Amino acid sequence: MISQSDKRILRNAAMKVAEIASLPIQAERRELWKKHNGLGPVRPMILIFPEGSFSSGELLPHATMQCEGETARNIEWELRSHIYEFEHFCDDKVVEKEWVVKKAISTSGWGISAQHISSTEARGAWKFDPVIKDAADLKKMKMPDVYYDEKTTQEKLSEAQDLFGDILDVRLKGVAHISFHLMSQYADLRGLAEVMMDMYENPQMLHDAMAFLEEGHRGIVRQYVDMNLLSLNNNGTYQSSGGNGYTDELPAPGFDPERVRPCDIWASAEAQEMAQVSPQMHAEFVLACEKRLLEPFGLNGYGCCEDLTHKLDDVFTIPNIRRISISPWANVAACAEKLQDRYIFSWKPKPQHLVGAFDPDMLREYIGHTIDAAKGCVLEMILKDTHTCEGHPERFDRWARIARELVEAKC
Repeated sequence: MISQSDKRILRNAAMKVAEIASLPIQAERRELWKKHNGLGPVRPMILIFPEGSFSSGELLPHATMQCEGETARNIEWELRSHIYEFEHFCDDKVVEKEWVVKKAISTSGWGISAQHISSTEARGAWKFDPVIKDAADLKKMKMPDVYYDEKTTQEKLSEAQDLFGDILDVRLKGVAHISFHLMSQYADLRGLAEVMMDMYENPQMLHDAMAFLEEGHRGIVRQYVDMNLLSLNNNGTYQSSGGNGYTDELPAPGFDPERVRPCDIWASAEAQEMAQVSPQMHAEFVLACEKRLLEPFGLNGYGCCEDLTHKLDDVFTIPNIRRISISPWANVAACAEKLQDRYIFSWKPKPQHLVGAFDPDMLREYIGHTIDAAKGCVLEMILKDTHTCEGHPERFDRWARIARELVEAKC
């Protein structure tokens, strides 16, 4: 239960969010994103996802929350994160006048779970501890079942409506972010080095594993459809590996508001673990499966931190592909020449520029180079994977201002 004093704090924060959401700039940004996602001629768009710097408390420490109860403090933090981003980042994020309640959806899992060997350092990297050691172990995997807890969902919805219903639009959402990570999932179970060797020494085992995961994910989506658990994501919903879904192209013709179909929504896939292999191996061992999984969806995104410079011709064959991630390690000029204005050039600049000695001149040259190289492209700049800012939250603000100044000067 949330105490009355905590409710007052939450409602005041919600009113501030509603006030920000009502500003004309939000409608302007929303329309810009629709044009951008529709491949229209608009300026480069900017989005910042502080991620690790948020979770570590460098930007908005949980200790600064005013609520006393743990549940209330978590709700307060989410509300204040929207306020913080609007007040600090001059990016193009749209603040919506809503509070989203997610349906209580879970799965039975895949029969086995990944095991990791933890680092001895507080924020160090873990090591793979493979649970699939040979082809026989693939038989331990099971097709997942999907479960929906309607009772818990309705309780959460009722609580949110009681708390915010007269301030924010309380919306119930099911599955609105569909993203396939087959190779990441399998590498967790098999080990990344082992997966690399299997491409040469045991390719059939890898094909069998990918086929099983493909069918399992197809079954999950089928259950979402049968159980009517999909929700539209043609809005501010996080899309692909960075971006949003604002578009007038979805839902598809024949849409029934009471039953969302795969063709009505965005989906995405990535295979970062394949960054070091050839385009041919990427296409053979994972992209073929991903293409079949993505085919039913209305619009698709592809990629994350893997360099797709030499794999773009294969990526272009994905049905309904729209947003393509251009990683910090990609050749932006070569990618721009390929993408032109036919796909969204979703550039992921280097997050390490927020650590060490902050160099505005170097940053201007770096961002400016991509803006120049991507002239004629549908460019978006997505600053993410920012695991730390070394206790300097103002660096996000400075990065955003520099990017904004360059966009206004060059475009």
